[in-house]
Amino acid sequence: MPKNLVIVESPAKAKTIEKYLGKDYKVMASQGHIRDLHKSDFSIDVDHGFLPIYEIPDDKKRCVAELKKATKEAQMVWLASDEDREGEAIAWHLYEVLGLKPETTRRIVFHEITKPAILEAIEHPREIDINLVNAQQARRVLDRIVGFELSPVLWRKIKPGLSAGRVQSVAVRLIADREKEIADFKSEPYFRVTSAMQPEGADVTLSAELSRRLDSRDEAMAFLEACKEASFAVSDVNVRPLTKCPAPPFTTSTLQQEAARKLGFSVSQTMRVAQSLYEAGRITYMRTDSVNLSTLALGAIAKEVKENYGDDHYKRRQYTTKARGAQEAHEAIRPTFVSEHEIQGTAQEKKLYNLIWKRTIASQMADAKIEKTTVDIAISNRDEHFSASGEVVTFPGFLKVYTESTDDETFAPSSSTLPPIQAGTPMAPKSIEATQRFTQQPVRYTEASLVRRMEELGIGRPSTYAPTISTIQQRNYVAKGESKGEARSCEVMTLAKGKITSKTKTELAGAEKGKLLPTDVGMVVNDFLIEYFPNIIDYHFTANVENDFDDVAEGITEWTDSIANFYADFHPSIKDVSSLRLEHKVGERVLGDDPKTGKPVSVKITRFGPAVQLGNAGEDGEKPRFASLRADQSMQTITLEEALMLFELPRTLGQFEGEDVVASIGRFGPYVRHAGKFVSIPDGLTAETISLEEAQELIALHRKNEEQRVIATFDEEPEMQVLNGRFGPYISYKKANYKIPKGRDAHALTLEDCREIVADEANASKSSARRAAAKKATRKTTAKKPATKTATAK
Repeated sequence: MPKNLVIVESPAKAKTIEKYLGKDYKVMASQGHIRDLHKSDFSIDVDHGFLPIYEIPDDKKRCVAELKKATKEAQMVWLASDEDREGEAIAWHLYEVLGLKPETTRRIVFHEITKPAILEAIEHPREIDINLVNAQQARRVLDRIVGFELSPVLWRKIKPGLSAGRVQSVAVRLIADREKEIADFKSEPYFRVTSAMQPEGADVTLSAELSRRLDSRDEAMAFLEACKEASFAVSDVNVRPLTKCPAPPFTTSTLQQEAARKLGFSVSQTMRVAQSLYEAGRITYMRTDSVNLSTLALGAIAKEVKENYGDDHYKRRQYTTKARGAQEAHEAIRPTFVSEHEIQGTAQEKKLYNLIWKRTIASQMADAKIEKTTVDIAISNRDEHFSASGEVVTFPGFLKVYTESTDDETFAPSSSTLPPIQAGTPMAPKSIEATQRFTQQPVRYTEASLVRRMEELGIGRPSTYAPTISTIQQRNYVAKGESKGEARSCEVMTLAKGKITSKTKTELAGAEKGKLLPTDVGMVVNDFLIEYFPNIIDYHFTANVENDFDDVAEGITEWTDSIANFYADFHPSIKDVSSLRLEHKVGERVLGDDPKTGKPVSVKITRFGPAVQLGNAGEDGEKPRFASLRADQSMQTITLEEALMLFELPRTLGQFEGEDVVASIGRFGPYVRHAGKFVSIPDGLTAETISLEEAQELIALHRKNEEQRVIATFDEEPEMQVLNGRFGPYISYKKANYKIPKGRDAHALTLEDCREIVADEANASKSSARRAAAKKATRKTTAKKPATKTATAK
């Protein structure tokens, strides 16, 4: 057994680190936390200083046993978990559970997994920082109190199985509040006026825009009429230099935002890929709110910039972190070796590494210099003027490497140039166009913009952004989807050759993709929490709690004091709300009465989700009827008529070929059922309104597609079929699919041909599995051999 045992969090990290250390070191993984609060118990002793009661989960007992055995055989144990609060807590739990002793235990941290960084950490160990441990314990205990005491209230008042969380509930509120802003928004029309203008004596055209919006059609028409008789001339030419600075290197939140914009990654996907890059030694630690770069890194970046782009493109910059609680000893996210422009890895790893490399290099490059020209064009009989502008990059600087994206890139920065032009130059408009536009509603959050907003408000920390956003989607409070928007008409009036013409075009307003939308359950839970637990869901309260945790981490306050102060207010409010008797179910909307029966119709959250209720329990001895809302319907907007139509399903449309044709809605959307077959109802038709004739057309089309799908069947082997698929012909046999080799005609295959192809592919799969097993066994044998290299660490 080696003299030294190094314990890290993940097996992947252990594998990388073991390459850098010699035969005197064994590296093992704890695989995250080895103990935690019990999953199904409160596990907090409120009467004894909020003492957490920890347990070792069943799935970690084997790991703990192996670690205990290894620590007894080692002379020195090095706790090398991550450098954040969670990592410090893991180190402390390891120390406690494994029964380690101070004289034979060392705590080491590193910002990157490289040989110099690992050896440097071993040369400079430290003790476990109990303040960081307590900050983590405070967060864990507070979140457990909120979750365990508040969630049962939601079960009783709204729906079983719901949960609430200190950070997740505030994140849901951000999304719900934005949805309410959109619902309350009243779009106002206006006219935007543009013109294609030609300087006198020049064969070029300038795109110009009127200096102000026009409020109405009458005003736009009056302006165009005036332009018929007007003359136009350049009144001013303004040329001014602009300087653009690079963005600082990545923090956790800015990496999540930029990866979403540039690569289309989700927040959790970004963190997953970044974790693998870190564990492979490619980048520094990926959970950080610091923009600081080490002196060593600054020197390496300077060398890289000068060698590849020239001395004039280099500018040393020392960024400072503004966020409270950020640790300047930590670094921003950067490549461990900036000389490596590209890496080996998955496509996602390559893309994210390239993004991090470019951002890091650009952060130490010179400002970009831009010359912006603005030309004002006067109108002889009006006070307004037209403006045309253009930009020329005179020195690219950091733009040679990287340009930061924004969440709203509807209007991309102009890179057009303007021809040489002087004040007084007459201008001739080829056309002047007044286009009706509408003020834009607030934009829904993406995952990236939600992270930015949470960071601005001080809600959460780098380690919590991704888990929070994943949690609120998993619990069906928020869904990532699209808003179809509404079609609306816009008028375009054009003045050309002395005549004004008008046309109408249609645009889709409010359509959005990949945005976060609150579900009905999310909206109801949010409204309930705002009414009865305003502190828990208050932005400032949540941010102040994070500041309290920072105070604990810095040793300013005791973590139990923060918890006690919170509990003194929170626990009584739980009791008060639990005892309330509510007249209506939380979130219920009364829509009106059914004209046929006179029974009340309402929409509410049931144990199975949002539903419409017809009638009340106990009325006329009849049970109320329920109908679930469709996926495209909302409790906030459904009307009485739409609600009543849900009770008309399933609808029997009539008979076709002696069989009933039934329209209804299932888990995959609206459908028509006929003779045991199900046919989806496409967009443009609904289960509530589809006619028998339309259903017959769908059935006929479905049959035709099915006939084209089946190339061949075999009576001797009913389970063997040759089918047409999305990616071409294939063989289907016993619920498994098999590729047809290139060069073989699918239509000419016999039963024996198909059997041969199936057998060949099955044999190939077995051979591949045997090779994989042999390769795995070889790796295990190799891992047992002593390392031939020795480390310089002592």
